[in-house]
Amino acid sequence: MEVVSAKKVALVTGGSRGIGRAICERLARDGCHVLVNFGSNAELAEETVSLCQKSGGTAELLGFDVADSSSVDQAFEKIKDSHGGLAILVNNAGIARDGLFVRMRDQDWQQTLNVNLNGAFFCSRAAARLMMKARSGSIINISSVVGEMGNAGQASYVSSKAGLIGLTKAMARELASRNITVNAITPGFIETDMTQGLSEKLRLEHLKSIPLGR
Repeated sequence: MEVVSAKKVALVTGGSRGIGRAICERLARDGCHVLVNFGSNAELAEETVSLCQKSGGTAELLGFDVADSSSVDQAFEKIKDSHGGLAILVNNAGIARDGLFVRMRDQDWQQTLNVNLNGAFFCSRAAARLMMKARSGSIINISSVVGEMGNAGQASYVSSKAGLIGLTKAMARELASRNITVNAITPGFIETDMTQGLSEKLRLEHLKSIPLGR
């Protein structure tokens, strides 16, 4: 086994843009060696790696499908072989397939849960196995404020993010004795590539729920 970095190794899923990219940059600035996960757009992920390096940090690409358990397990074997372990996992990968739930297609419902919830479960399970051996680690799940309060037209997204909060609570209780922390962050409405795809009606509804209206 060749360990290429003595730094803390951090994996950020969905690190090619938006919130994920910002997390990668911050972890790199804080001294972590960042593994930038992407599903399909390697070019955007390369940009994230470049930004991490420009900030004085180190980073590399790690492409795999978080919704495919076999792909996840293979990726974590690679992490183990190349780095010896994992200190931080940020489950950030997510998609939205919005629409009224009475008209929602089965595939849109399933795809959203596969990426947002199953993906976090698969990655956390694989990460926990490495972290338990080290008796140390941190898992951070990027949920959403709508997972707590709900939102019309986003049944699949809301369900996946609410499920992620429940998963966080369960994992935290199971892993605490191994010195592994598990936390969820529930961001509000943040302008990213994903939120730009929302309809104007949904964007306005989000703004109405914010006291400052912005």
